[in-house]
Amino acid sequence: MMKDSFDPKEYGAVADGIAVDTAAIQKAIDVCFEAGGGTVVLAGGTFVSGTIFLKSNVYLQVNPSAVLLANPDISDYPDGTHYNRYINEQDMDKCFIYAENAVNIGVIGQGEINGNAESFPNEGSIYRPMMMRFLRCTNIQVKGLRLYNSTAWTTAFLDSENIWCEDLDIRNDRKYNGDGLDYDGCTNVFISNCKILGTDDNLCLQASSKEYPMKNVHIVNCHFTSICAGIRIGLKSVGDISAVTIHNCTFENVWREGIKLECTEGGSITDIVAQGLVMRNVTRPVFMILNNRLDVIGSSVGLEVIPEIGTMERITLADITATDDEEMQHTHYRFTDDVMGSPSFNGIRIDACDSYPIRDVTLRNITYTFIGGVDKEDIPPAYPKVWDMRYNHPEQVSENYYPTWSRAAFMDIRNVERLTLEGIKLHAINKDTRAPYIIENCTVFKQEIVEY
Repeated sequence: MMKDSFDPKEYGAVADGIAVDTAAIQKAIDVCFEAGGGTVVLAGGTFVSGTIFLKSNVYLQVNPSAVLLANPDISDYPDGTHYNRYINEQDMDKCFIYAENAVNIGVIGQGEINGNAESFPNEGSIYRPMMMRFLRCTNIQVKGLRLYNSTAWTTAFLDSENIWCEDLDIRNDRKYNGDGLDYDGCTNVFISNCKILGTDDNLCLQASSKEYPMKNVHIVNCHFTSICAGIRIGLKSVGDISAVTIHNCTFENVWREGIKLECTEGGSITDIVAQGLVMRNVTRPVFMILNNRLDVIGSSVGLEVIPEIGTMERITLADITATDDEEMQHTHYRFTDDVMGSPSFNGIRIDACDSYPIRDVTLRNITYTFIGGVDKEDIPPAYPKVWDMRYNHPEQVSENYYPTWSRAAFMDIRNVERLTLEGIKLHAINKDTRAPYIIENCTVFKQEIVEY
């Protein structure tokens, strides 16, 4: 009878939380692969390990009785696990669980994978390993797990297709770059029933090349809490991002944006629907920008010149309730001094360059209760515009992280062709003397806004 379950303890794993079990876990994976596939099962103890290379037709199963703990010694994380695709973030190149050009793989179970965030970087090293990275893989399942304390991003799915991420509890709140689920150039992505807490974007959809578009994404029944954004689509947008649906999700204590769309690197973001969302204490429920930029943090590896501005079209956000409570009177920071949001840095914002408008945007049935309390005289009188950065431009321009104030209390929409605003209800808890909303240089199909 063919064996389909493999136990690393048979190959020398100790699982006592002290001994390093990397070689034993890898041996079990290799034997499983050579046998034609199956499941490598971690059970009964804490398995300390460095980089694990997953292979085709192999599932790594972490049982409820087990913890897979990242080895605090960076020397147990070899090269050959690809790299982080943001310029100047090479400190995140190494990886804990890695697969490349593999098919029919998974990391599953009801156990815990712990990235041991407090142990990195080691003295004399810059590296903070990501928890998981999958490159050019097909048929990936990540299900049921507790993914805690990654020292960098929790996951990176790159140029891959047919991905299921389900029933995950992700907590990544110990370090910078505390992302949850990140996808770049992936097709057919299914995300459901996940709870994500982090210091950066909880869920990212990106396209860092034209060769691999990001498309056919389904996000449903998830909960987001973030010092930065809940769901970010773009920023890394050399290629195209399209066909994304977001339904039945909750956002709580998100100190920057709930839904964030940034077409910044010359590609396109099109055909996006977000519907049935409830937000509590989200500084900017919706943020959309179409621009172009080239800078150290936000640029894709390989992007060497400022691109032509791309396109953002056919975006629908509907049936959204966003409510502030007294917590939102405060300025919120990432760690000690990185301001994420405040009462004067808030609201629904959509912006683009005059000559490159966003097209076909619908906001429908949105109820926004904002804490308010801002005096118009306390914010700068001038509000910069989005410029085509390939040409002469002012020193201060409107872009992804500037300005750090909002000129309208609830909603600021500029340079949109074919804008529909239907059933928009706005309420401030405290008096706010800014304009309630600004609709500038837009062609408006319908405008139905009520303040109360």
